[in-house]
Amino acid sequence: MRRLLRASMFAIALAGIGICPASEAQALPPLKSISVYGQKIRFLEAGTGPDLVLVHGLGSSATMDWGKVIPGLAQHYHVIAMDQLGFGSSEKPLIAYGIQTWVDMLDGFLKAKHITHFMLAGESLGGWIAGLYVVEAAQDSSMAMPSRLVLSDAAGHRSLVEHGLPLFGPVSFFGIRTGLRSLFYNKALITDDLVKAIFQTRMAEGAQYTQESFARNANAPDTFLDNRMTAIQIPTLVIWGQDDQVIPLSDGQDFAAHIPNAHLVIIPHSGHAPSIERPEEFLNAVTPFLASH
Repeated sequence: MRRLLRASMFAIALAGIGICPASEAQALPPLKSISVYGQKIRFLEAGTGPDLVLVHGLGSSATMDWGKVIPGLAQHYHVIAMDQLGFGSSEKPLIAYGIQTWVDMLDGFLKAKHITHFMLAGESLGGWIAGLYVVEAAQDSSMAMPSRLVLSDAAGHRSLVEHGLPLFGPVSFFGIRTGLRSLFYNKALITDDLVKAIFQTRMAEGAQYTQESFARNANAPDTFLDNRMTAIQIPTLVIWGQDDQVIPLSDGQDFAAHIPNAHLVIIPHSGHAPSIERPEEFLNAVTPFLASH
């Protein structure tokens, strides 16, 4: 279990880095900035239509997790995808990071952007944040409640962190390659150029403190979703890579079984990040679900 957690969380922290091809990345708009509780938060904004807010996973960014699907989603929706506090191009204060930190920042971001009617999607750690946000919004009328929720290979079960997360080791080519092998079903994606690009990104981004801090604070009992799923009363789509080696498919099945009005879609030949590895299949599942609002 400890070995699996170490590989799994490292893989989560690598999700999507450098995977979005340059041609697709160039199709994305430049990042914008907004102040949330005095912190500069960078975000992507594209398309017109109903608001759709995307929340990325641990050690990733809006472009990394969502870059391959934003152009497709933006054909129908006003897509807003922020780099979360401590990651990507957003500010990285030296604080104690936890799930509640990011839930509060998501709420602050929505208020700063005056977003009150929207749909919400989260990937991996972002799914945990999005799910907990909906749970808390059901109890706090000052928080805007989304009309629909998408959980993609979402964390949030106590079993993933019940013994405490291992601290992330030194950045190295070997460690990056090992993490990517846990992340992707298609091992052909793992090239020497990709490993070097991730290594260079890790050197520059300064997000490892955020990950180490979260590893120390991930076991807060009031943030787990296990016994709180029934509070998610909005229509929910649970998407899971059939071959996810990071967060087991059984977690996705549990979300679908205990969230009222939830539907599970399993993406074949995909690891932990279908939005990166199988973007067309991801869009084929998400688009009709969102359109049915």
